Amino acid sequence: MNRSVPVTRALAFCAFLLAAAVPGNAATTLDQLLEETRTLREREAKENAAREQEFRASSAEQSTLLQQAEAKRKAAEARSQRLSAQYDANEKLIAELETALEERSGNLGELFGVTRQVAGDTATALSQSMISGELPDREAFMRKLADSKELPSITELEQLWFELQREMTESGRVARFRTKVIAPGGEEGEHEVVRVGPFLAVSDGKYLNYLPSQKSLTVLPRQITGELAEVAANLQQARDGYVRAAADPSRGVLLALYVERPTLVERIERGELIGFVILAVGLLGALAAIYQFFYLLRTRLAIRRQLGNLSQPSANNPLGRVLLSFKGDPSRIEEDAEVAELRISEAVLREIPRIERFQSFLRLAVAAGPLLGLVGTVVGMIITFQSITESGSSDPRLMADGIGQAMIATVLGLGIAIPLLFANAGLSTMSRQIVSILDEQSTGLLAESIEAKRNVVGSGSSVPV
Repeated sequence: MNRSVPVTRALAFCAFLLAAAVPGNAATTLDQLLEETRTLREREAKENAAREQEFRASSAEQSTLLQQAEAKRKAAEARSQRLSAQYDANEKLIAELETALEERSGNLGELFGVTRQVAGDTATALSQSMISGELPDREAFMRKLADSKELPSITELEQLWFELQREMTESGRVARFRTKVIAPGGEEGEHEVVRVGPFLAVSDGKYLNYLPSQKSLTVLPRQITGELAEVAANLQQARDGYVRAAADPSRGVLLALYVERPTLVERIERGELIGFVILAVGLLGALAAIYQFFYLLRTRLAIRRQLGNLSQPSANNPLGRVLLSFKGDPSRIEEDAEVAELRISEAVLREIPRIERFQSFLRLAVAAGPLLGLVGTVVGMIITFQSITESGSSDPRLMADGIGQAMIATVLGLGIAIPLLFANAGLSTMSRQIVSILDEQSTGLLAESIEAKRNVVGSGSSVPV
């Protein structure tokens, strides 16, 4: 009795669980509970059998997949071994081919290096050549060939040879063509250009220069004047035959430097105040020398005419006036010889100031010219030292202004002193010759007076006092 109670209670609890698991089929008796338990076991047995069967089928399938995967792995390993062997074989073949290439190329590598160097040098030359104003697309090819890391092809080598040949051919040819020309103000226009090789280019009678940055020809800001300007105009107008033309062997460099040379007026302006003072002194000296030269020349001619007719003295020349001062008064012929000599000396001395006029000023200008130039030199050097002090460096471009002023002042001072020195020497010679003639004729006049007095005394005549 005591054991049946727990069993009954256990069965009742199982029935309760089955009723909870299978809602709607709750067992009310032990037989129903037993039947349901049996049914549940059979159903679980069938499900377990189905699961075992499904597992066995899945196991077979997984075994098949495993076999396929192992087969693929073995195939991949075999292919990897073949590729590795092929790679090693290729590496060996590449090494053999590179060795063969080096052996067969010989000096081709050096040749290609020279080709690149020639292309680079040619590109630099073409970038500065006036011919590029007519043929502007050559430099790009040369730069590309010079910077290339690959071996040049036969076509590129032929193109290099062609461009070199064309540059040489154009260097010896006079060409006329139309192209873009840039004016000094920046205006662009198409003009007719005449080019003499790479040495010269003109347009509308004006000299041109090539600008590499613009890849175009440009008119020089300052043009050459004088004969070279006429040469450019004649070259522009020429259509056939031969004409004179200038040539710049530096391909435009000398021409650009030549036009930048200051003119005479600009050089004088660089001398500043001292330069103008020196020029003023020189101008006054030159005017005085020219005036006195023509005066002495006219006087010499008049004296020469008077020498041919001493019996009729004229007042338009110094010799005539000396003769008139003594012979014009008959009473003076009988004067004492010493008095007569003094009167003649007085007449000669009266003429000397006009004959030697401006010579003192010319001697002063000759002495003052170099001294004024020295003053300008000192001022220029002061400006030079000041520029050095302000900039803290001895840059020649900063010192050029002061040095230029110093040198120009020196040149101007010597430039007026040397010509005036020769002018003064010439005027002194001419004046001495005239004075010598006056002295000679006055001495002869005095001798005639003394001789006439002696003749009068010898004849017994009395001389009135």
